[in-house]
This record gives sequence, C-alpha cells and structure tokens, in this order.
Amino acid sequence: MTIEKQNIKNYNKIWQISDKVEIVDKNFVKKYSNYDIIILQLLYNRGIINKQAIDAFFCDDLTELNYNPFLFNDMDEAVKLIIKHIKSQNKIVIYGDYDADGVTSSALLVNVLNILKAKTGVYIPDRVGEGYGLNEKALKSIYNNNAKLVITVDGGIRGKKEVEYAKSIGLDIIITDHHVPSDNKEDYPNCLIINPAMPDENYPYKKLAGVGVAFKLASALIEKSKLKEEDKNKLKNSILDLVAIGTIADCVELRDENRILVKSGLKIINKAQRSGINELIKIAGINNNKKIQAWNIGFQIGPRLNAAGRIEHANTAYNLLISKNLKELKKIAEELNEKNEQRQKITKEIIEKVEKQINKKDKIIIGICHDKDNAWSEGVVGLVAGRITSKYYRPSLILTKTEDGYKGSGRSIDEFNLIKAIEKCGDELEKFGGHPSACGFSLKKENLKNFCNKIKKITENKLNSTDLFPKIQIERELKIEDINISLIKKINKFEPFGQKNSKPVFVSYKAIISDIIFMGIEGNHIKLLLSNSLSFPPIQAIGFGQAEKWQDLKINDIIDIAYTIDINNFNGNSEAQLKIIDIKCNIIN
Repeated sequence: MTIEKQNIKNYNKIWQISDKVEIVDKNFVKKYSNYDIIILQLLYNRGIINKQAIDAFFCDDLTELNYNPFLFNDMDEAVKLIIKHIKSQNKIVIYGDYDADGVTSSALLVNVLNILKAKTGVYIPDRVGEGYGLNEKALKSIYNNNAKLVITVDGGIRGKKEVEYAKSIGLDIIITDHHVPSDNKEDYPNCLIINPAMPDENYPYKKLAGVGVAFKLASALIEKSKLKEEDKNKLKNSILDLVAIGTIADCVELRDENRILVKSGLKIINKAQRSGINELIKIAGINNNKKIQAWNIGFQIGPRLNAAGRIEHANTAYNLLISKNLKELKKIAEELNEKNEQRQKITKEIIEKVEKQINKKDKIIIGICHDKDNAWSEGVVGLVAGRITSKYYRPSLILTKTEDGYKGSGRSIDEFNLIKAIEKCGDELEKFGGHPSACGFSLKKENLKNFCNKIKKITENKLNSTDLFPKIQIERELKIEDINISLIKKINKFEPFGQKNSKPVFVSYKAIISDIIFMGIEGNHIKLLLSNSLSFPPIQAIGFGQAEKWQDLKINDIIDIAYTIDINNFNGNSEAQLKIIDIKCNIIN
C-alpha cells in the first residue's frame, strides 16, 4: 500500500493508496477477466477474491444469503417460550433501547407479535433518567403491569444482576443483543440468549445489528406460525425496511448478511409502504422524491429517529414507526425534525467547549463537564465524541455530570479497541458496554480521577508509537479522462455503501484547474473544473461546505485530488461529477 502524507495549513491527512491489483495478484485478474479492472480492484481491496464471495456480494435475492435463524444456539427454546406465552395470552413486553437500532428493533418485534395474536407491550428506557440497558425499577413496573415475559432488543448482555431480579419476581426473560459480552462467562445473564457476538454461538454471521438479531427472532417465530407460506414471506418482507434503517443507523458493517438485508430493506423503503417514514422523508425534504439510498438513512433519517431519545424520549420515534394515523404521523415527523435541529445546535456548542479542554500531548481526548446545573446533554455526548475523534484522530471520551457521578460516551480509531480498554478500568465504573469503536459508561465522582489516569495510561502504552493522523483509504488512481457515466454505473453495483464497504475514493494526479466557481447563498461551496490536459473537456469537482478550506486555489494550479464519483442529473442532462474528499497542492503557477 502506498502512503502519502500531506501538510497544508496544519491540516494533516495520510493518503493510503491500495496497490494495483494487476501487480499484486495477476492470477486473480486473469481468473476474473470478465470484470472491469476497476471492479476487480474494489473487490480485491475488500477481500472478495473467490467466486462464491463475489456472487454473494452482488446477490440481490434475500433467500440466497439469509442464514437459518434456528442456527442460533438458543433460538428453538426461545421460540417455544414465546409461543407458550402467546397461547396463554400472557403479556409480552419488548424492552428496547433509545437509539434508532433499538427503536426499529422494538417496532419490528411488536409488529410481528401482534400479527401472531400476542398480547404485547413495549418499554423503552429514558436515556437520562435510566440510562442504557435493563434496570430493576423498570422490570418491577413491567411485572406490576401484568407482563409475564420480557424480550430485550439491542441490549441486556451485561445485565446479569437485572436478569436475576426479573426471574426472582416471576418474569421470564429472553436477551437478544449484538453487543460484546464480558470476557468472563460467569458474568453472562442466566437466561436464553440470542446474540451472535457470544463466543460459543453457532450462528455463522457475527456482525448483525440489534435489529438484525430481532429480525432473526421474528423470522423464526414466523416460520413456526400457522400462516400460509405466501403470508409468511409477505410478513418477513414487510419489516425489512426497519432492518435496513436500524442496521445502517447503528454503523455495523454492510457485508455478508447485513448487506443483503439492507439491499432488500431499501427496496421496501422505496416502495413507500411505511407511512411514518414517508412523512419524515416529506417533512425533512429528504432526497426530493429521488430514490432513497443508504446515505439518506445514515445522515438524514437515522439522526432524526435518534434525536427523539437524545433530546427527550425515544417513544416519539417508536410511535412514528408503528402509528397508522396520518395526522398524528405528520405531527410526529415535524417534532422529530425540530428535535434534530435542536440536537445539531447543542452538539456544536458542546464541541466548542470540549476543544478548549484538549491537551494535544495526550493520546486520548477526555472532555468533562463538572457543572451539574449546566450539564451537557447525555443524549449528544456520543455524537460529540464521534466528531472529536473524527477531527483529531484520537480516541475520545466525553463525560457529563449527573446527580451522583458522571456518565460518558466514547468513540475510537481503528488502532485502539475502546471496549477492551474500558473493561480494564471496570473497577472504577458503575456500568459500561459497547464495541471496539464505541462505548458508554457511568461512574461515581470519587472514581473520576483514577479512571482518567488509568485510561490515559492504557492509551499511551497502546498508541505510543502510532502516527495519529486521519487516514483516507484510496482504492486506486484514475485518470480524469477515464471517468465517465459507464464506469460510475459499474461502481454503483457496490451499493449500498457503509461500514467495511465504503463508497470508493479514487485519486487523480496533476489535475489542472481550468475554472473555480463559488456556489451557495453564502458562497460556502466550491466547484472546480479539472482536466489532465488543457485540450481535454473538463470534469467538475464539487466541495460542499469546502469553499473556505480551498479558498487559496487558483486557476491553472496543478493539484492531486482524492474524490468519490457520482452522476449529476440536471435539467435532463447527466454527467460525471467528482465530490472532493481532499486536495494536495502540487505546483502553483
């Protein structure tokens, strides 16, 4: 892999350019010569190097890549227990989570259970008042409301104590989750568990989102139901939109089963079958009646669903997904849109405060609000951590003051497994959980100093010799004159793009700027007209919100540019267009 480093106005990024596939693996290129060399490069970069993997990656048929849900160790017993409660007409409560993954999981299971004639309820904890995961007060309330079975979605794997309490008061409980369990088996909840991340789990695909796990449970229930085969398939297809939204919003990898679930779900979304999502798309002006893509969910739909739990309560987002009342849905969609705008403002304000606390010598960024009366919103500290990590390329922890301690959220970089580091500090924490790249935790105020010292030491030891600069993964060099609509259509077969299948970034060297145009009401967007030869018709490169960053560029400058490629459709015309990722000034005339 070729690595290039730039330093323009103290803006450092490392370009990591994959070696050309025809050089590193001639046999692969020869074997699959029916594919364009650019397509082979993208496949090779993703480790998709045999016929079975290639066919699976480009598969559009859900039945071809949809593992049997009964491969889960406890699935058969879980289904039997649920059916038993359905037949007895005992109340079944879905215990959800307040993010988009948890909300879609909750809506999906309630939807299916209701169709199967179950008596259902839903409980989504309050982010601020209760926090993540099971809690005994909620379980007692659920029991007092005559529930007999609790099914968790997107959580519960670290709730051993709470599960014991639930059983002690007479509640049956099933955990469905996708989060990493404790390294110690003695910490596992003593109940039926459906979680692909469990070390001894037989299910072949380990990276499902919470909603993906909920879908597998729902699929197993549907298979065991007395519905006609045609109705079974219709029911499973009808909930795939929720699977796509939760999976993309939770930023799990879009490979293997996740990929086909999202592809299938996007088809359902674009058939406009769920009224709540349709209203949200309409109110937020998402995509202007164009086809909804994965990025629309990741950057537009998902954040609006998440905004409910971040600002007030996630029940608002849940109701958007299950209500049939169009008047109510319009009101909810407007509310979520407003909450999202509020969330954006709060996030920006907290980021500015955190940046004042940054010690550039530290390998981890820790931002702390000590003022309980002006505490940072617990609902957005995770977003702040994500933005800080992205900007400074450091693991980050953002903590806010609570009544008796602190709550925090963290995000990390590829080189640092955050949940493993947090686990090593477990003695200082009240509660924690998460993934290698993200975590949530709480601690008492008297443990704050020790915790910060420990996590800093762990990070320093791990990252001491690591060059901490943001990295741009570049698939391949392209010549400007080789970029056309035909090539873009081939590349778009890799959709949906997401984790582990990012939208391809390419590089072109020595591109000549033939014109510069500043766009937008405030002139904050920039358009460059580029060519590799003054005689070749130029191609446009757009940088949304990047006008200030590249304001010193001049006509006839020669640049190296990293970009993604799209088709620009305007006034009935279609043309290839670059979207600027980064620029290196080469020669300034």
